[in-house]
Amino acid sequence: MNRRQDARHHREERGTSAPPAKRRPATDPRIEDHGLIGNQETAALVARDGAIDFLCAPRFDSPSVFARLLDRERGGAFVLHPTPPADADADCPRESFQLYLADTNILYTRFHSAAGVVEVADFMPCDAERSERAIVRRVEVVRGRARLELRCAPRFDYARVAHDAERGPGGGVTFRPRAGEHPPLHLATTVPLDLDGGDAVATPTLDEGDVACFVLAFGAAPPADAEALRDWVDGHMRRTADHWRAFSAATTYAGRWREVVRRSALVLSLLTSREHGAIVAAPTFGLPEDPGGERNWDYRYAWIRDAAFAADALTRLGHEESARAFMRWVIGSCADQHEGGRLHVMYAVDGGADLAESTLDSLSGYAGSRPVRIGNGAYDQQQLDIYGELLGTAWLAASRGEHIAHDAWRELTRIVDWVAEHWREPDAGIWEVRGGPRRFLPSRVMCWVCLDSALRIAELQRLPAPVERWREVRDVIRATVYEDFWDPERRAFTQLPGGGGLDAAALLMPLQGFIGPRDPRWLATLEAIGEQLAYDAFVFRHSPQHDLSGLEGREGSFMACSFWYVECLALAGRVREARHLFDKLLGYANGVGLFAEELGFCGEQLGNFPQALTHLALVSAAMRLDALLDGAPSA
Repeated sequence: MNRRQDARHHREERGTSAPPAKRRPATDPRIEDHGLIGNQETAALVARDGAIDFLCAPRFDSPSVFARLLDRERGGAFVLHPTPPADADADCPRESFQLYLADTNILYTRFHSAAGVVEVADFMPCDAERSERAIVRRVEVVRGRARLELRCAPRFDYARVAHDAERGPGGGVTFRPRAGEHPPLHLATTVPLDLDGGDAVATPTLDEGDVACFVLAFGAAPPADAEALRDWVDGHMRRTADHWRAFSAATTYAGRWREVVRRSALVLSLLTSREHGAIVAAPTFGLPEDPGGERNWDYRYAWIRDAAFAADALTRLGHEESARAFMRWVIGSCADQHEGGRLHVMYAVDGGADLAESTLDSLSGYAGSRPVRIGNGAYDQQQLDIYGELLGTAWLAASRGEHIAHDAWRELTRIVDWVAEHWREPDAGIWEVRGGPRRFLPSRVMCWVCLDSALRIAELQRLPAPVERWREVRDVIRATVYEDFWDPERRAFTQLPGGGGLDAAALLMPLQGFIGPRDPRWLATLEAIGEQLAYDAFVFRHSPQHDLSGLEGREGSFMACSFWYVECLALAGRVREARHLFDKLLGYANGVGLFAEELGFCGEQLGNFPQALTHLALVSAAMRLDALLDGAPSA
């Protein structure tokens, strides 16, 4: 069977693995129909229709305030958009477009119609000193005349807690939850507000050149006076733009895909907690990998794996402080919670370890995708690969001149010793399977990376370590991978010892230095992945008959694996092909350059959004391609 036939067979197999995905109502925004704003404490999604329809506040992993994306009727949203006049030209329907102010995380949504042009600027105040806990919405009529429709409808605690809306100073509105610990929300505007039950509403008419300001604060109340509020908004908008532009200016990448890579760096920065140093996997929960199915997870936490890779990407882009903050977070907030060196897979933003999983009855789910989960039951799984990512980050920092402090090295040594004792054990693997622990190839490879990185650090910085023991264990792991996971008949490294399917996470083998990128065994494995797990630029994590997740349904192609595949092709000498596929993948970003976790069979984005792992894999592939296209050594 040739590659094209095999890819078609693969797609047909996947198509029969689950009932057809449930259709999303045509009136609902798609996952990709959003931009992201944030203040490095939390983040919000802004839909192209002008609604903020996802926000957890005051922190990434706090309960939701707006979740219309998961339930149009009950989830809550902050709707703000122009409404067409009664005599609107039917041949010129209203269209909306989104864009970021260059080199910033200030998002513009522009509405065009025969009646005029209206733009809404959305951001969360953020500057070098501190973040203001607020969402700012600045509306300007660029051309014509416009009637705005505003409805601020918070639904506290995942739409489980009722609230009261009351008039505040200057005509603003305060929303107070009747239970729980969520702080009240304060809405201040430069236009009159009315109350409709527990919602604030307004329908002001603005002429060309008019500006209206709206501030929803979940911290200190903003100014109540209209003129003072305008000044407050303008000042914070300038400082926020300056903050993000300074970040972009410090980003050292200047290669062929400058705008794409800088946008990914800005996304990774938005997902970083300024206070704690944690980097969350995504700012959302419940967005499905299989619309209408059960693969709906909560990604508002910091995975050791994803955060370590993100810290690596930011370091390589010139933002070394992000890696330092991440390591301080791991050592200070996480490692000291466990005796013996074992870590949880993920943690809350503040380092908390209890992320018990539960389901919500209050939200119907995106496209009816249920259950809607909060918390994540994988937090207490054993996943052995995470130690390789963590020590790899420490090695990258050390190799760039960062001295590993005594106390940090003591904690890292404890972790490496634990890996040296437990690397043979079965685990849930990099894909967090819920079908029972097994002995996975990527876990063994990353345990090797853990030991190898620790040895490199100890040698480079002359640090005390049981070097002989670590070296012996490292070499045994390497031999085990070659002896147990190489299938001479299939000419590939397999997911499990002695056979089983292929695993796209094997693409990490050359990327992490375990095997040479042109080693004959690796080239054969790469060819097998291309034939069995990929079609065109898109790579699946595994074949459907070897899905060990323990879950029903199907998933789309995995974007991080697709970018890893591009990088591996480039390292293997297939640079022209790799660049061609990379450019194709970039075309599936949404209108403002954001990627979710997966891509569906109809080209739609799936999973939590935007996804740090996807964006950091994009950065790595771009940098590798640039180096190879410029003739730099492949190592």
